[in-house]
Amino acid sequence: MMVELLFLIPLLPLASALFIMVAGDAVPRRVLTTMAAGAVGIAAALTIWMWPLAADGARATLYTWIESGPLQIPVQILFSRLSATMTLMVTSVSFLIHVYAVSYLHQERDLRRFFSLFNLFVGAMLVIVLADNLLLLFLGWEGVGFCSYALIGYWYRNPEFADAGRKAFLTTRAADVLFGIALLWLFQLTGSLSITAINQQAVMLPSGSVTAVALLLAAGACGKSAQLPFSSWLPDAMAGPTPVSALIHAATMVTAGVYLLCRLFPLISLSPTALAAIGLTGAATAFYAAASALVQRDIKRLLAYSTISQVGYMFLAVGAGTVTGAMFHLLTHAFFKSLMFMAAGLVIHLAGGEQDLYRLGQLPKRAPVLFWLMLAGAVALAGVPPSSGFFSKDAILAACFARATPYWTGLGGLGLLAAFLTALYALRLVYLLIAAPMDLPSHGQAPLGKTWPLLPLSLLALTAGLLNVPHTLGGTALLDQWLSAPTGIAPARRMEWGLAVATCLLVMAAWQLIRNWRRSAPVFTVGGCTRFFASGWRLDKMIRAVLTVPFRNTGRWLQRCPEKWLTLVLPGRLGRWSQNAGQAFRHVTSGHVSDYLSAMLWGTTWLLIMLTALLAL
Repeated sequence: MMVELLFLIPLLPLASALFIMVAGDAVPRRVLTTMAAGAVGIAAALTIWMWPLAADGARATLYTWIESGPLQIPVQILFSRLSATMTLMVTSVSFLIHVYAVSYLHQERDLRRFFSLFNLFVGAMLVIVLADNLLLLFLGWEGVGFCSYALIGYWYRNPEFADAGRKAFLTTRAADVLFGIALLWLFQLTGSLSITAINQQAVMLPSGSVTAVALLLAAGACGKSAQLPFSSWLPDAMAGPTPVSALIHAATMVTAGVYLLCRLFPLISLSPTALAAIGLTGAATAFYAAASALVQRDIKRLLAYSTISQVGYMFLAVGAGTVTGAMFHLLTHAFFKSLMFMAAGLVIHLAGGEQDLYRLGQLPKRAPVLFWLMLAGAVALAGVPPSSGFFSKDAILAACFARATPYWTGLGGLGLLAAFLTALYALRLVYLLIAAPMDLPSHGQAPLGKTWPLLPLSLLALTAGLLNVPHTLGGTALLDQWLSAPTGIAPARRMEWGLAVATCLLVMAAWQLIRNWRRSAPVFTVGGCTRFFASGWRLDKMIRAVLTVPFRNTGRWLQRCPEKWLTLVLPGRLGRWSQNAGQAFRHVTSGHVSDYLSAMLWGTTWLLIMLTALLAL
């Protein structure tokens, strides 16, 4: 088995993107879509075939990218247990979403632009996952940022959609600057950009530098993963086509920040301050986004806030010291959230483009298979046992409570509250799809090409939790054994059972509340509190007040005062001064040779007098 074949995993999507970009208009649509989906499918098959290499870790070097003195940066990938797991998830889920996109966008005219960007995004994401040095990872990092901007604003002729793409690009770029500073600082401290070398040298670095770099890395990760205070771009990013939402904002890009922290965990774990900050960010974001999702009317915005909340749990897991817990929830979330996004896209299609939950009811009657698929995802999202979300969220909360300090117990309690809100909005979504009045004409049934990719995801959403059932609950913790990554402080058996019971009670309480709400024949009331939560706690307004407005006002003042003075007033005055000086000196020149000779004589005389005086001194 040639290790160099590992490069085909990211190169196949990248090569297909290049071909579609250049020659997409010259081939039939069926060939174009087959090539786009097939490249990702072959990458998934290659990942499975090369899986045995991950047990001991395999490195493959293509060539030396940058070489300058002691600095050597090769194009090198690492196929480890962690990266292999992430690669398999990215390629397999991306393949299913590609198949879904082929059917979903069958009437779209510009498929060449869509699938070239789609495959370029998958290739860039795989570069992030497999890169063995931070500069190559940063290249993929910026690649997914550009592709997300282009795909969110895919229907750019609509000004709102174009604005959403720009907002995502600028917000994530602001965080990327902090990541870039951390990258340069790490090179200055270690003399290397190799992730393995940095992790090995981390224990020898000054504690203050480690804390500062870890906080910068966490801030950079917050941008891609839409965590506070960089979270406001993701709900607006729902302007893109539904396959974009399923791929970028459920399974891949939003988890890139979590994956970065997991890759550099040996460095980050040396700073308790950074871990505490990451945990607080995750818990606060999980609660904030869950509360916002609870009052959303737009089905895709609800799922967007849900994504922000669930990624918050992954940050909480990293802060609590359990890389396995973060990766476990990353995997389960990819399954049930991509399932829900694609199912939501079909619901919207059947309703003729309508996204208002209060007008999408009677789904079991109109499309029973689609309803059961959506229900499978909602059950996993709510954490109903024994679905995947139940086990993965409990593993994170158990890691928090196992630390047995007031700080981490408080974060665990906030996580439990967010879990309760999650169950509430997930069950509210299901209820509205069942009972809300349907006053829209049905647009037929969802075709098989759009539906069958959801079937394996629904199965995984319900059963993937069995991959890591803890020993105390009678499981084998297979993912723990495979990843061999930090799992945090092991919780006591009594604590795990107590947490499982508490989670079940919270789900039952949420179900009872939704039942009571259902009996009251709910209507959507727009009050001050509802508007506050529906707007994402007015985070955009606060950002505008704190950053945008002062920046704009400063720019206008600079334009009115210093810029106007430097570019208009000062040049004008200098011109007039020069003109007046020229007019004054013009009278000195008479045009007579005798006058010039006389001036030269007097000048020479004065020079001789000055020289004589100097010599006398």
